[in-house]
Amino acid sequence: MITEARCGTVKRETKETEIKLEFSLDGQGTAEVRTGLPFLDHMLTLFTVHGFFDVKIQATGDLEVDGHHTVEDLGICLGKALHAALGHREGIARYGYAVVPMDEACAWVALDLSNRPFLVYQTPPLQSRVGTFETELISEFFRAFCHHGGVTLHIHAIYGSNTHHILEAVFKAWGRALDAATRLEERRRGVPSSKGSL
Repeated sequence: MITEARCGTVKRETKETEIKLEFSLDGQGTAEVRTGLPFLDHMLTLFTVHGFFDVKIQATGDLEVDGHHTVEDLGICLGKALHAALGHREGIARYGYAVVPMDEACAWVALDLSNRPFLVYQTPPLQSRVGTFETELISEFFRAFCHHGGVTLHIHAIYGSNTHHILEAVFKAWGRALDAATRLEERRRGVPSSKGSL
């Protein structure tokens, strides 16, 4: 059984963003998130709390342009941190799913830590913004996360009318699904694949 700490730390500096991110799979749900985008801070805090991860993020970006570069680069960094924390992916459950209601909204998330990036992202029609945050950036965030984390991720917001509630359900379900997939399975020896590798 794997005993070492399952953590990933990523630093990324470009002409558009500067990000430092620390991610622990075996945490207590502690979030210290400062991205310059308050709505995204809120969503990432929900992900952290409901996934029982420990996450620390400090990000600055060219928000005078818009949030795109910051959001996409955060997805890149979180994906890389997950990849580092998983190591060879030995002993993990691999699959996870969750269904989470949020008032009138409900979201279903399923994922596979297969090392094969793929995103399916479906939601009801969303308002273009929540506060000042552009909601179309959420799919860009998840796409970058999948690509750099080696995750097959299916997100289906089943229904809902309030954009904040829909996205809150998505992020909570994502946290719970990732928690389930990253748990160590006591019966597992090696990686969870009939091929012998992921």
